[in-house]
Amino acid sequence: MKITNFYCSIVFFLAPILTTAQIKELNGMQSQYVTVLGIAQDGGYPQAGCNAEHCMRHWRGEEKKRQVVSLGLTDQASGQNWLFEATPDFTAQLQQLQQASGSSNLSGIFLTHAHMGHYAGLLQLGREAMGAQGMPVYVMPKMKEFLETNAPWSQLVSLGNIKLILMEADKSIQLASDLRVTPMKVPHRDEFSETVGFRIETAEKSLLFIPDIDKWPLWERDIRAEVARVDVALLDATFYEDGELPNRNMSEIPHPFVSETISLFAPLSESERRKVKFIHFNHTNPLIFEGLEREQVKNLGFGVATEGERIELKK
Repeated sequence: MKITNFYCSIVFFLAPILTTAQIKELNGMQSQYVTVLGIAQDGGYPQAGCNAEHCMRHWRGEEKKRQVVSLGLTDQASGQNWLFEATPDFTAQLQQLQQASGSSNLSGIFLTHAHMGHYAGLLQLGREAMGAQGMPVYVMPKMKEFLETNAPWSQLVSLGNIKLILMEADKSIQLASDLRVTPMKVPHRDEFSETVGFRIETAEKSLLFIPDIDKWPLWERDIRAEVARVDVALLDATFYEDGELPNRNMSEIPHPFVSETISLFAPLSESERRKVKFIHFNHTNPLIFEGLEREQVKNLGFGVATEGERIELKK
């Protein structure tokens, strides 16, 4: 017994004393977080057929590509990853998620709706590419029916590349003991499916993700009240202001202008405004680039999502 105690004393004496930073780093190994994998509207940046100056800057090597809006969700304790949206940039975004998390796992994909930038990447799971087996894809009822009854998506279902998991509005999906996702229906151009946003919650923090919505007043909920319930809100910022598309009728593609969202939140406290991070930028939106408009938005107390950004869901 004395010998055991002697050796225990030696081990205790020789064990390094961890600094606060080292303890935090060890705790971080079990963290839960969201990675921003894309910030652009469905067409990405640059968009096909665009010869405008802001697109040509990319082709001259002056601006980098921006990927279509997507999030990665990581739970390091269980070694699991999930994707929010299956975009045309799926291949690169899956690699970035796996590299950032240090895990090759993909436990499932959550879809908001059936517009091209949000589900076209599912094709990468099929026979011609990954040949996935039983990949869980979380969908609302109309989205489920759309994928089951329209080719080529129906082949993904019939071959078992994907397994459609039915979601219910406002009903939480428990991904881990202290991690859940809740879909929330929002008004949008629902030609093929309904549209949802998501609230992602852990025991300590929460995040709201609404990449697409028509206009805030058309929603039955008050967006300010929803933002008050969370720590971070990634909100639709497709267009900066009215008239941004001179050759298009913008009433046919309604989204909240950044200027409208800023006006809506302007009367609120700085702490509430700082929760808002704009995302889902059309290639014409100046917020997609570093510049005066982005600085002005930040000076007003709002954030702008950036690719590769990590948002912790633990305090």
